[in-house]
Amino acid sequence: MYIHRTLTSKLERLFSVFPVVVITGARQVGKSTLLAHTLGKNKNTDTVVFDPVLDVGNARQDPELFLNNRRPPLVLDEIQYAPELVPVIKRRIDQDRSPGQYILTGSQQWGVLRSVAESLAGRAVFLDLEGFSLAEAANMSDCTWLQNWLTGPMRFFEKGGRRLKMQHTVYEQLWRGFLPESQFLPLDTIPDFHTAYQRTYIERDVRLLADISDWQLFGRFLRLVAALTAQEINFSQLGRELGLTPQTTKRWLDILQATFQWYEVPPFSGNAIKKVSNKPKGYIADTGLACAAQAISTPQTIGGHPLWGHLFETACVAEIRKQCSFMSPRPQMYHWRAYSGAEVDIILEYDGKLFPVEIKASSHPSRRDTMGIQAFRKRYPGQQIAQGLVLAPIEQALQLSENDYALPWDVAGP
Repeated sequence: MYIHRTLTSKLERLFSVFPVVVITGARQVGKSTLLAHTLGKNKNTDTVVFDPVLDVGNARQDPELFLNNRRPPLVLDEIQYAPELVPVIKRRIDQDRSPGQYILTGSQQWGVLRSVAESLAGRAVFLDLEGFSLAEAANMSDCTWLQNWLTGPMRFFEKGGRRLKMQHTVYEQLWRGFLPESQFLPLDTIPDFHTAYQRTYIERDVRLLADISDWQLFGRFLRLVAALTAQEINFSQLGRELGLTPQTTKRWLDILQATFQWYEVPPFSGNAIKKVSNKPKGYIADTGLACAAQAISTPQTIGGHPLWGHLFETACVAEIRKQCSFMSPRPQMYHWRAYSGAEVDIILEYDGKLFPVEIKASSHPSRRDTMGIQAFRKRYPGQQIAQGLVLAPIEQALQLSENDYALPWDVAGP
């Protein structure tokens, strides 16, 4: 069963304007499937999937001849396994800037994709594809609320917020995660799916990226990182748990980021003199992987697990990231924490305004849950700060204070 992806129209629009579109994302987020159900419907579009071992079509040995025998439009899947093609594509684009020539996909940010960004600067645009958004998981891909809130927060809250028709409970959705395949598998096979994913990821993707002698230790590192999702990153503390130096910890986190399994939200500081944290917060990319890494055996177990709040925040922040990726330009995302302890989980910056978002894993959010947002307003009185938002697993929208509202985490829109 194919679920329509929200990025489809953006992909088609960009391909009609630019000669090259590069789609990046973790393994199994649906890059190839998206292309097969969009541009792949055009019988004139050829698709080549590259392999780390086989030289498909002799592309690495003779990239010029490879492209001579394949006319655009051409989809080159997992381009990081055929880096020799990139300079040849650059030369051809310089000779012919016609739109809609090449789509490149990749699941690694290092190496080839970095060279693609440098070589094809001004010639290519990039799209980041992640796991399903909540709307996509509910097969309601046209329901996105974030842009409506950023462009008209008061009108948005006045209309309230209808909810998505989710297929799973909040516990089950977090336990399954958001990779497309995990949405449709029988419940009892989900742990096996995530275990296989982790094993393939470590033995295939990571092995190709880095010289790591102890793969068992790297697996333990991945499990520890999953337990620290939605927390500020302390490289020294993280390394001590496994006997790693801060430098090795940083390098291994870079590997996770390069393969789209981990991302960081930078700190917000409107004034360098103010006493605020300068540490980024880190998030595992998929809650299903985090649950598997922590051996959480059933969806129901999540509710009483010490990581419940962190898992819920991880899912909500990932949802905000995905909805930001649908927008052009993309809002800037930060977190904020003062040394006094006051904090706001997410600060979005858009059109010169700041939009504070708190995330609470509680079915009864209250005015008390807006204290961090209120402290943020007091700290930056000269900034334009919009109405605050609290995302929670609730049934309907609530007004918590004069300026702050609570919305269901699975809100569909106004």
